[in-house]
Amino acid sequence: MRTGRLVVAITGASGTVYAARFLRMAVPAFDEIFLAYSHQALEVAELELGLPGFAADPDPARLAGLPCPNVRVMDPRSYFHPPASGSFTHDGMVIIPCSMGTAGRIAAGISDNLVARAADVCLKERRPLVLVVRETPLSLVHLRNLTALTEAGAVVLPASPSFYNKPQGIDDLADTVAARAMHQVGFTPAVVPPWQYATP
Repeated sequence: MRTGRLVVAITGASGTVYAARFLRMAVPAFDEIFLAYSHQALEVAELELGLPGFAADPDPARLAGLPCPNVRVMDPRSYFHPPASGSFTHDGMVIIPCSMGTAGRIAAGISDNLVARAADVCLKERRPLVLVVRETPLSLVHLRNLTALTEAGAVVLPASPSFYNKPQGIDDLADTVAARAMHQVGFTPAVVPPWQYATP
């Protein structure tokens, strides 16, 4: 049964544009979004997206570029937020982008912050957990961690944009990844049409 609630985490890997485009799609689709940033994610957003002062005032509306009245920003150092408990039901969690450090902690069951704890809850409660990983090349340690996460039930969704829709810019490219993440939590945004093979 759908709850209309989604948990979203943004970590410090490069690629905050993926998070921004994902929020643009998720905000109209869900009644409530519980959002956690890592400290590094705030700094990366300032650098990559040109958002001065964002680390001091991480307003999701600035990141998404639209009003976000249904987004609740959580303190990543606090466990006194609903997603830290298995008794709080929701439709899944998307970590976008997901750093390899975050993936490693989740794979090892180390819940040393709210992001890792909320992900651990998704695994133990068998709820969708989508990790939009952003790293290249991948070391053997990375691959083993991602294998462990897949075996535990998570979806590893590399931030690999598609090109068949002839993207016209960075936002179009990021949308192809954000749309795939949305599909994993039950929505298929019309902004990125599915690929259809056509004979020449």
